[in-house]
Amino acid sequence: MTTPATFPKSDVFVIGGGPVGLAAAIAARQKGFRVTLADALAPPIDKACGEGVLPDGIAAAAALGLRLPAVHSHPIRGIRFYGEGVSVAADFPNEPGRGIRRTALHRALVEQATSSGVELRWGLSVQRLEQIDARWIIGADGMGSRIRRWTGLDALARDTRRYGFRRHFRIRPWSDYVDIHWGNGCQIYVTPVAHDEISVALLTRDPKQCVADALAQFPALAEKLAGAVNTSSERGALTASRRLRRITRGNVALIGDASGSADAISGEGLCLGFRQALVLAEALQKNDLTLYESAHRRLSRRPRFMADFMLTMDHWPWLRRRALPSLAAHPDLFAGLLAMHVGESRKARFAADCVALGWRILTA
Repeated sequence: MTTPATFPKSDVFVIGGGPVGLAAAIAARQKGFRVTLADALAPPIDKACGEGVLPDGIAAAAALGLRLPAVHSHPIRGIRFYGEGVSVAADFPNEPGRGIRRTALHRALVEQATSSGVELRWGLSVQRLEQIDARWIIGADGMGSRIRRWTGLDALARDTRRYGFRRHFRIRPWSDYVDIHWGNGCQIYVTPVAHDEISVALLTRDPKQCVADALAQFPALAEKLAGAVNTSSERGALTASRRLRRITRGNVALIGDASGSADAISGEGLCLGFRQALVLAEALQKNDLTLYESAHRRLSRRPRFMADFMLTMDHWPWLRRRALPSLAAHPDLFAGLLAMHVGESRKARFAADCVALGWRILTA
């Protein structure tokens, strides 16, 4: 068992070395804190995800001093929906997004954390909070967070769950969009992650469904992938829409999936975690975690709204049968919703778009 002496005295101690934990460590270092990060695994740490970083996520990464590497990545022009016999696409309003292998992103964050002066302790597991001698403790240990349980912060206001699976194929991307294919009870995301590789991610309510099984619903996509070589084994993970009643207690703050989440269908997980890291560092600097509580709630509203909107289409086929053709018939509306989704749309425009969309769907 790890002993208390293993961990050095720090201003900030981060438990969990995934992308959001590293972002939290980097942001705290930017404020001048001495930071230690510990994780039981060793980099690069992989995880099943869609591997698309939206423009607002790239902006948040830049605020952390992180530039996404060109290797094992690919620019993303926008989002395209396929379903109900139609397709509709929209470009991001300003800057492009980027598809990037999770391992490449993790390596870049590790390099940034190292150059920032974060003390990284890989291969070490925290067994109890008493091991840590730090002014602040950040729990970034994911959806099944032990830190959340140890501090009594696991009271949930909401918890709905689905499953995600991902694999890679060696094939030249046929699109510079993230293509989202809508099926019965599932969605498949196709994201270019290199000049000769794509990521195929499945989101489903069925824990036994895999990418190959789901492709039977999408014959056109299956035909494109026929003969393509797999470049990774299939990896799965839980995805949830989860809201906690509180995310701080004493000197402990939760971040990323440990602090609640929006379903991965929103595509905003990384951006949300990076932005949480920035506001948490400001709250630590001001010695007031209530500032983080309020900022966290504010940051979570838009991703959760978009996740709920898309999950409603997933849950109710009749709504999807009306909504997708309506969006295809009014691509300007789809563009407005996408602009709002990446933080480029004002509240008034967003409200007008929602009213217009609802009316068109109901009268279709």
